Amino acid sequence: MSGFKDVVGHSEIIQYIQNAVTEDKVSHAYILNGEKGSGKKMLAGLFAQTLQCEKGGAEPCYECHSCKQAVSGNHPDIIWVTHEKPNSISVDDIRTQVNNTVDIKPYQGPYKVYIIPQADMMTPQAQNAILKTIEEPPSYAVFLLLTENAETLLPTINSRCVMLKLRNIKDTLIKKYLMENLEIPDYKADMCTAFAQGNMGRAIMLANSD
Repeated sequence: MSGFKDVVGHSEIIQYIQNAVTEDKVSHAYILNGEKGSGKKMLAGLFAQTLQCEKGGAEPCYECHSCKQAVSGNHPDIIWVTHEKPNSISVDDIRTQVNNTVDIKPYQGPYKVYIIPQADMMTPQAQNAILKTIEEPPSYAVFLLLTENAETLLPTINSRCVMLKLRNIKDTLIKKYLMENLEIPDYKADMCTAFAQGNMGRAIMLANSD
């Protein structure tokens, strides 16, 4: 189990998310923008889990029913939007998974959180469909759009969302993580860190390969 405290780097974004939750200033739509392997899915999952946690703190408690469901991927009010086609999210994907369900109140949590990985793959029609929902969302809806290139989204979507940019993680933090958590030797950690260029996902992948 890892809460925000176990996330390496991204301290500004984590601080922002935690303040939004504890001060009850959660916006309806966020874009988490960063390259592949930068930690978007992990942060989005933690954000959603924290919003739904029954303890209502700045970290998920991992003990309540809601946290357990979130960890096992079975939380009815945390919806990960999927798509059939590998390189595009169609208007049908958005309609069936988002627009047609958003007006149904949350089953148990205070929020209904929609997470859209690879949101930059939405077709223009899909973007227009989600835009309508983001413009007039129900009070309980939160949208997390995960992108590698937010510029490809409609300017109207970008202007409605809070932009959270995932920056590169410092080499010292990556190296420390590889040595302490994956227990790889110093020289290998140095090499993986150099090739990773601030991307934790890439560093872990390199560390686990020969």
